[in-house]
Amino acid sequence: MTWKNNGLMLMCRFLLLLILFLPREMTSSILTVNGKTENYVLDTQIGFQESLRCAVQNHTNEEELLWYREAGTVDLKSGNKINSSSVCVSSISEDDNGVTFTCKLQRNQSVSISVVLNVIFPPLLSGDDFQTVEEGSNANLVCNVKSNPQAQMMWYKNSSILNLEKNHHQVQQTSESLQLSITNVKKSDNGTYNCIANSTWRVETKDFHLIVKDKAVVVPKEPIIAACVVIFLTLCFGLIARRKRIIKLCITDKDSQGETAL
Repeated sequence: MTWKNNGLMLMCRFLLLLILFLPREMTSSILTVNGKTENYVLDTQIGFQESLRCAVQNHTNEEELLWYREAGTVDLKSGNKINSSSVCVSSISEDDNGVTFTCKLQRNQSVSISVVLNVIFPPLLSGDDFQTVEEGSNANLVCNVKSNPQAQMMWYKNSSILNLEKNHHQVQQTSESLQLSITNVKKSDNGTYNCIANSTWRVETKDFHLIVKDKAVVVPKEPIIAACVVIFLTLCFGLIARRKRIIKLCITDKDSQGETAL
């Protein structure tokens, strides 16, 4: 009976010690950013400023934190690393769209949480304003676009919807551009083409001016070269013939002078 009591007491002590050590050994630290415990997307706008605060939860010791912008580390001041850390993203631009900020534990970087910036902005259009081509050649008008959310794109001509002709016009669109290809350009293709970008924010327009000039008259080179060669040879033969004639006259003149002297 005494042996059973001692065994029961040992078991109780073991369980007590196990319970006492559970918070220290088995409770894992987690990270939060702005109170969120999972990766998330932060909606923002151009020109805004966003503050991201990372904090350690369930920690028993002081924890050092690291911040990353994409794959590069963010420099933090010494007082902005332990247990909580903040980064400020100021003057947000369209180039910040899709950028990921990640907070990690320094001692165990597998413990991390990320925030992806979703920068909402109206269409930004760019491209070559003027293009001059010869009649009969090909033209390509490329309208570059940046927009979030993605804009609906369309080509107009002289402020009216462009009537696409088969085997003459071809339109290609990607998330970054709208391209109009014109094959065998005609005089009627001359004019102002309007790139229209329609988003939930607003409609943006950019003008592209296509100038079609007369086709240059192509002078055949071979006949000209052949004619030049014929003329050159004719002149050469003429000079040679004239030279022989001049020499013959000079000899005759000298013979005449010799007979007169006798």
